[in-house]
Amino acid sequence: MYRTGTTIKETLDQIHRHDLVLPAIQREFVWKPDQVCRFFDSIMQGYPFGTFLYWSVEPENSGKFKFFDFVRDYHERDRPHCPPLGEVQHRRLTAVLDGQQRLTALNVGLRGSMARKLPHKWWNNPRAFPVRKLHLDLLWVPDEEDEEGLTYRFNFLTEGEAGSPAGGVCWFPVRRILSMENAGPAMSRWLNAHLNQENVDEAFEKLFQLYEVVHSKHLIAYYEEERQDLDKALQIFIRTNDGGTPLSHSDLLLSIAVAQWTNYDARQEIHNLVDDLNRIGVGFRFTKNLVLKAGLMLSNIGSVGFRVKNFNRHNMEILEKNWAEIKQALRLTVQLVSSYGFNGQNLTAQNSILPIAYYLFCKRPPESFLTHSQYQADRQAIRGWLIRSLLKSGVWGSGLDTLLTDLRLVINQSGRDGYPTHQLGQAMTRRGRPLLFDEEEIEDLVDMRYSDRLTFALLSLLFPFIDLQNQFHIDHIYPQSRFSRKRLMKAGFSVETSTQLLSECQRLGNLQLLQGNLNNEKRAKMPKEWLEQAYPDPINRQEYQELHLLGDVPGSIQDFEGFYKARRSRMRDRIGKLLGRRPLPIGPGSSTDEATSS
Repeated sequence: MYRTGTTIKETLDQIHRHDLVLPAIQREFVWKPDQVCRFFDSIMQGYPFGTFLYWSVEPENSGKFKFFDFVRDYHERDRPHCPPLGEVQHRRLTAVLDGQQRLTALNVGLRGSMARKLPHKWWNNPRAFPVRKLHLDLLWVPDEEDEEGLTYRFNFLTEGEAGSPAGGVCWFPVRRILSMENAGPAMSRWLNAHLNQENVDEAFEKLFQLYEVVHSKHLIAYYEEERQDLDKALQIFIRTNDGGTPLSHSDLLLSIAVAQWTNYDARQEIHNLVDDLNRIGVGFRFTKNLVLKAGLMLSNIGSVGFRVKNFNRHNMEILEKNWAEIKQALRLTVQLVSSYGFNGQNLTAQNSILPIAYYLFCKRPPESFLTHSQYQADRQAIRGWLIRSLLKSGVWGSGLDTLLTDLRLVINQSGRDGYPTHQLGQAMTRRGRPLLFDEEEIEDLVDMRYSDRLTFALLSLLFPFIDLQNQFHIDHIYPQSRFSRKRLMKAGFSVETSTQLLSECQRLGNLQLLQGNLNNEKRAKMPKEWLEQAYPDPINRQEYQELHLLGDVPGSIQDFEGFYKARRSRMRDRIGKLLGRRPLPIGPGSSTDEATSS
């Protein structure tokens, strides 16, 4: 049944009273701050923003389903999820099937806040997530040539960023409009207290428009489904949301799983696990997609693909039954991968951990697996296989579901006595994804740049003796601060040579893994000076130079070219031995099968 519109204020009051709620099949709030700002601009300009789809739940049925509240104070790390409502028996509720993102944007903008991570800050740093609230600039004049077509300037700001009106800017906290019970006197008092008289009229027009769209205009129109069948509501939800919108297919499949689990709160369990995994070590960036796929793989369901048939009730019962062991295996896997020095920055393929998780799920090792010498060979085998698979281009690309299904079968058949790297390599070769590298690939690896996300993996393969459980940095042996074009030309290098040196400074031959505190001590010191200070004993210094393939380390920038070429050659030889294709026999009866690595 179609219903005529209500006001934004009335709708937010419904959300506040928990009369308007989210069913368990809904996904999370995914809009970014700029999307919220553009949405508010559209509302202010009078653009239509769609009809909502509601599901009316009668009091006798409200206790049968799981419901969630709307996000209000969004925090990317600490509060990214819709909070569960708990018991709501014997209450008439209205559940939102379509329109969650828009309604949440209104709730966040008018009643709440957003705290998203600042760039270049660590996830475990509380100051990386400043709390910002929505503001409207009452004095902003739009640029007629602005391609975005914005008429109103909204922005999420901290209290310090909003400040006092100055320089033609006056930020009004949008949430204040809710408490203004009348359009005239309340607004005039605020404007007179914050602006000079010549700006009041201009600002009043914008503020009055905000008041009207929130308090007076009936903008929220909706269609209400009154049938009490959850399966019918699910069908409507999927049909509404699976039509080319940004809602991913995995979101829909998660919704199906949420609706079918009985003993666990599937949404809460999956989101909590993602959060737990992402807090391990320095931090990761896993998503619910990874956890869902892991659930399919570890439970031996189907072809590990995000297909509706894999998410039927029978399979979801299997997944729920295995859930406790799946969580344990995934946590142990991510702890293991973290001990290799990986994190969200340098683990370039999240799905690469799934065969490891399946192996640990089958093996059921104790927590001491991470440290006990009994499992050292197993840990080394997993590490070598993981790094190879990340370095090999295309391994974790298209056709992933079929590959994972094959690897799962191999581990099932061959993983009793340790991680079956040889058998996995054979299976990957059959799939056209061998873990051996030809000459051209080796040359590409040895020329890898500092900025490449795979540089850490390659350096950790080259220098496996480094204990990466401590925080390690990728360090420039010759400090990059010495390689500005101006400094190089001042040192006597030509333009052409300077260009070449600038490039070589950033490549593998000038890079090493260095413990964080040592790297801070080294800073911009030339390598010979730093080595003599860090390793005053000549024997220890010589051992360090040999282990890290440094050779003789010169003391001047003029000798960098020779140092770089010599170390590049040594690193190329080691990469070839570690990753290269073994030569094929020549002559009658020679096999043309590809050699595989163990």
